[in-house]
Amino acid sequence: MNHAGPVAVVTEVDDVTADMVINELNKRGVPVVRFDPSDIGDRLSLSARFGAGLAATPAGHLRTPSRTIALEGVRSLYWRRPTWPCFEHLDDPDARFAAAQVRHGLGGTLYALANCRYVNHPLSNYGAEHKPMQLAVAERLGLTVPPTLISNNLADIRAFITEHGRAIYKTLRWTPYRRGDGVGLTTWTEPVTADEVDESVTEVPHLFQARVDKVADLRVVVVGPKVFAIRIDSDLLDWRADYSALTYAPVALPANVEKALTMYLEHFGLASGSFDLCITRDGDLYWLELNPNGQWGWLEEETGLPIAAAFADLLEQGASIP
Repeated sequence: MNHAGPVAVVTEVDDVTADMVINELNKRGVPVVRFDPSDIGDRLSLSARFGAGLAATPAGHLRTPSRTIALEGVRSLYWRRPTWPCFEHLDDPDARFAAAQVRHGLGGTLYALANCRYVNHPLSNYGAEHKPMQLAVAERLGLTVPPTLISNNLADIRAFITEHGRAIYKTLRWTPYRRGDGVGLTTWTEPVTADEVDESVTEVPHLFQARVDKVADLRVVVVGPKVFAIRIDSDLLDWRADYSALTYAPVALPANVEKALTMYLEHFGLASGSFDLCITRDGDLYWLELNPNGQWGWLEEETGLPIAAAFADLLEQGASIP
């Protein structure tokens, strides 16, 4: 194990969830360096060397205003909620060029570290974010998935909604969205009827799903070998719409479901992930989706479950060195 080096935490400035893990690492005396890719420039510099008989990992240093760390000594990398610079002081072509150099220079170097435990590797996160892949893998592992249609064909969409009677619409990927006046907007899971969809759906694929007659939701946070399942009770179709309306209770999952979720992460090469499921009146579990880098900090505060400690365990251990 690479026990001596620091843990690198890559995240935005205001990240309470990362703070919880860093506090846990500090208690254990584990060195931590925190930075955000958008700090590149005066607040973050990189020098990485490759080739010429060097080891399999990049050699060099990352420097922040307070720390200098050797790339080859990074014990673990916690890829939380990084932001990338947009170079607003440059004109558009130069800004796009500069942003690409940061993503492929700084990002590419961080992706190439050897003898380092990733929680999670950024490319593994990206591979696991595609909902069609998520749905297919969930079914392969024996999890129950609601009937789902991804389509931009108006006739097929209307037929699907009519067939299932009650249906919902979900985004295939969340993206930042602001009105002309700068007010941020978001899209919740919404009910949809056949007569509500029109020709505008033919522009891009959309995700429609049969509505599950649920009595509660589950958020399951898997961290290495540890599984934290929390029942979320509310009257909401999408519980994210109003956190003040929620109540929480830790629960135990059926052994076969717990095993399937850990195998799910193994399939995508992930060390952790946040799953959303729901429970029907008959006690059946339906798998809904995975967020490979989902939020969980408020769940620890609400339930007392030691989730931050589980993340600190993985990061403190580092990676096995052959």
